[in-house]
This record gives sequence, C-alpha cells and structure tokens, in this order.
Amino acid sequence: MVELDNVKINFDANGLWVLNIALAVVMFGVALGVTINDFKQLFKQPKVVLIGILSQFVLLPFVTYLFILLIKPQASIALGMMMVAACPGGNISNFMTHLAKGNTALSVSLTAFATFLAMILTPINFQFYGNLYEPTALLLQNVELNFFDLVKLVLLILGVPLVLGMSLRSKMPKLAEKLSKVLKPFSILVFVGIVIIAFSNNLDIFNQYIDKVLLIGISHNIIALALGFFVAKAFGLSFENQKTLAIETGIQNSGLGLLLIFTFFNGLGGMALMAAFWGIWHIVSGLCLSFYWSSKSKKENI
Repeated sequence: MVELDNVKINFDANGLWVLNIALAVVMFGVALGVTINDFKQLFKQPKVVLIGILSQFVLLPFVTYLFILLIKPQASIALGMMMVAACPGGNISNFMTHLAKGNTALSVSLTAFATFLAMILTPINFQFYGNLYEPTALLLQNVELNFFDLVKLVLLILGVPLVLGMSLRSKMPKLAEKLSKVLKPFSILVFVGIVIIAFSNNLDIFNQYIDKVLLIGISHNIIALALGFFVAKAFGLSFENQKTLAIETGIQNSGLGLLLIFTFFNGLGGMALMAAFWGIWHIVSGLCLSFYWSSKSKKENI
C-alpha cells in the first residue's frame, strides 16, 4: 500500500512564509531565556551534556531506525519519523521540565546547546538514516534533496534567532524577560495554528489517513520519552535529571520538521501527517507526564 507515499499536503507559498517567520519568532523567544553562562554551566558538568547529546542526537535517531525496521511503515511515514527524530528538542520542554519538578536550568541549557548542535546534526542524521533504509532512500532520490540547502535553512531558522535572542538578553535583560513571558505561550499556539492552517484545505486527506500514523506516532513518542529517562538512569543521574532528559528527548521540535517537509518535500503525505500528529501528541503526553511527576513530588513532600 503506497497511497501516502503519493499524497501531497497542499501548503501555498504565503503559508510557507508565515511558517518560516513563526518558527523564527518562536526560536527567538526561546533564545531570550538563554545566556552565555548557560553554555558555561553545561561544560562544568560534561557528563550530563554528553549523556544528553547521546540520548537526543545519537540514540534517538538510531532507535527510530530500529523501530522502522521492526514495523516497516510506508516509506513516507518512515521518513517523517526520521525527520522528527533528527530535530532538536521542542521549545516547550523547559516549561514541561519546570512543571515536572525537573532540573529547569539544565533543560534551558540543553535546549540551547541542542539547538546549536542541530544546525549540523539535524541534516546529517536525517540524510544518513534516510539513505540507510532502502524505501526512504528511494524517496530521497526522487526529491533530490540538497544537503547544503537543508543546512542553510536550519541555520536560518535556528541559528539567526538564537544569536539575536541571546544578544538582546545580554544587552537588555529586562526587555528580554518581558518578551520571553509573552513568546513562551505563543509557541504552543503557533504550532497548533500551523497544523490547522496546513490541514484546513486538506481535511479529507487528514480524515482518511490519520489512522495510519496514530499508533505509530504514539509509540514513537513513548519510546523517545522512555529512552531519555532510562539512558539517564543507566548513567546514574539523579531522578531530577532523569525527568529532564526524558522530556528533552521526547519533546521534539516538530514545527521545524514540518517546515523542512513543506519546503523540501512539497508536503509529502506520510511525512507531514507524522510530524503534525507528533507535534500535537507530544504536547499531550509531555503535559500528562509532567503533571504526574509534579503530583508525585507533592505527595512525597507532604
């Protein structure tokens, strides 16, 4: 069955520009809460940094590849899973970590560092695993994806807002703090808005095929959350840091994934559905897990 491999989600040029700008604004908002000191603090605890990189940029793409080999989804769905796994942590992970009584300072630092690394590692991981699996390799050949074009777009969406946001935070901290409070909730609304816009003209496709990615997306997200938690536990990190790495690994920037899918793959059906569903589901799963850990922490303190 190859229906989704031939389906395209229509998203016009104006909508794509809105998506570009919205994601850049969201990343700018994330960067407003980041300082050079956040990066310095990470290097004072290199073990946590290396474990975070291992979980998010090495193990998650690899485990995703193994999961794909196991379930053998349609090629476009598999490519969507690879795209999500290759993206950096989601911009709402800091809020969820705070809610879960995790290490918020570590979460902010890891999000910033992951965003920095993603400028190179996101394109590398996506290209590597996409070409390693034969069905997705054939799709990539048909698309003729240019690696350097992919890197340039990721740099533009992640790198420029990161530098601008950190610069503003350094020079005008009070203004940066005020803007950050506004832009944090804006980030969730942006993604939901993007999904609504993207599928408003494609509701028949969404209704017809959403069941193809439902269980796969939920399972993939659970695997990502569990991976971050148990990798941290295996390396002897504290429970606070275990929760943090679970959220950092399981909450992915699927908005960036959607942008890349619409830009380079013309809204390829399975890819777009997977990234869109993941983006909605990880908010649900992340908040549920955060509320659970938060309530558990309160009971232990009584």
